[in-house]
Amino acid sequence: MEEAPVIEWEGELWQLLDGGIVAITTNGFVTPQGLAVLGRGCAREARERFPDLPGILGELLSRRGNHVHYLGHGLVSFPVEESPFENPDLRLIRRSAAELVALADHHGWTRVAVPRPGCGGGGLSWRDVRPLLAPLFNDRFLIVAKPGERG
Repeated sequence: MEEAPVIEWEGELWQLLDGGIVAITTNGFVTPQGLAVLGRGCAREARERFPDLPGILGELLSRRGNHVHYLGHGLVSFPVEESPFENPDLRLIRRSAAELVALADHHGWTRVAVPRPGCGGGGLSWRDVRPLLAPLFNDRFLIVAKPGERG
């Protein structure tokens, strides 16, 4: 079976929130106050746009673990690491991609924007991450690179 090409787009992730779902890369750390840590990259941007997000994700992480979760606001979490003090984990990224596909299937989502998971502040190379997503993502999924972001 031939895998579908990964659809990539260069632009700002938040432009795609209208009319679609946006994934934000996250970790599984919850503070003693029950808040998720959304400290950098698109997670920080999401926290700034939606101040209730750390509480929403913190509760989901506490109850259901570090998995892909629908967060409201047209957002889903996409775990790339267990804590903000670790490097992104390729196995976790692959599992998150599979969970995102299952959630999109369940809800009938037709457009899901995903930043290059683990490749911004996480430091992974897109060349290493792309092959994990290609067998799973179809034309409903759009991988977003920030303007000027390279391989």
